[in-house]
Amino acid sequence: MMRLTLADCEALDRADPLREVRDEFILSPEKIYLDGNSLGLLTHAASRRVREVVDDEWANNAVEGWHVHDWMGLPDRLGTRIARLVGARTDEVTVADSTSINIFKLAASCLRAGGPRRKIVTELGNFPTDLYVLQGLTELLSPAVELCAVPREHVLDAIDSDTALAVLTHVHYKSAEMFDLAAVTRHIHDKGARVLWDLCHSVGALPIALDDAEADFAVGCTYKYLNGGPGAPAFLYVRRDLQDRYQPAISGWLGHADPFEFGDDYRPAAGVRRHRCGTPGILSHAALDGSLAVFDDIDLQAVRRKSIQLTELFIDLVERECAGHPLTLATPRFAEQRGSHVSFRHENGYEIMQALIARGVIGDFRAPDIMRFGFTPLYTRYSDVWQAVATLREILQSGCWQQADYRIRRAVT
Repeated sequence: MMRLTLADCEALDRADPLREVRDEFILSPEKIYLDGNSLGLLTHAASRRVREVVDDEWANNAVEGWHVHDWMGLPDRLGTRIARLVGARTDEVTVADSTSINIFKLAASCLRAGGPRRKIVTELGNFPTDLYVLQGLTELLSPAVELCAVPREHVLDAIDSDTALAVLTHVHYKSAEMFDLAAVTRHIHDKGARVLWDLCHSVGALPIALDDAEADFAVGCTYKYLNGGPGAPAFLYVRRDLQDRYQPAISGWLGHADPFEFGDDYRPAAGVRRHRCGTPGILSHAALDGSLAVFDDIDLQAVRRKSIQLTELFIDLVERECAGHPLTLATPRFAEQRGSHVSFRHENGYEIMQALIARGVIGDFRAPDIMRFGFTPLYTRYSDVWQAVATLREILQSGCWQQADYRIRRAVT
């Protein structure tokens, strides 16, 4: 990338085809928000939708809201909207529970189907909930099932004739390294195994083509690039031809074929709906309903192009402006191998990030030494990137990050 100035970045902002989308978000003029890979920003539409549900639907209709406003059908309607963002058919996605629970449900469902294969393959250093859930599941099913967790570079070699399922994260939460979803899925299928993809750090930031890749299962959260709000519900995907072949691992009442039959014996619903469990949290679903409106007319290819430009600009500026300081790029340099965040290592990364946050540049830290900077193309500007790096340079040059209060560890980093 050429050596851009602030004026160059402001010109890019004016020419940005996504520039008007930024107005859909509630932004603080005092902050540069580079943490949308952890928690996306509130949209005006989400704020309006939650108030509408609280002040109109709930206040005026109470329990009748389940009928008048079809609250019960909301998880599937939201799933239909997310399906377009992950390259799935409308009946292959539903919104339910959390990512952790959905990983357990789909992995257990796959293993429950039986067969001689007994191994789950995943990667060491994956997001902890993925590993913890799989550890708990294999302990629950031991000795019939074993977990094989290996470094990322050895995952494909670990998949063999004994592998039932591979559980992989599309974009790594620390490094932003991205698997080739289609090629990896094909390799796993060639070995006779199934694959469950974690899309938490990719959905909403780049095009995903689950059906084209013939992926088996997928899960994802909605509070990062989909901006659904803190603790927003997750989603799950089951390829259409597999839906009625796998029994749900948690047979909750809303996964029943007729929930209001109130029978004593469970009969699974047809399709992906059988993997729903309990009553949906309508207020959190309402926030997601509003936040997804921003994607209604969005070209994900344009989002990806801007993501690449933002991350390349950030890497270039940091390495140019902060040269001489012990920062190490922890993210793939080649755009096709990374998602929409950039990580740098520094021995004092936590303190430096606290100094950045104190100056209005919001990123986050992941132990032991990773500073993460997320670039959400719908609201991050090129000039934000330039200003963020200028602030980082000033902090490094002045050494102000060495203040004692920046060493105090917060509960959430």
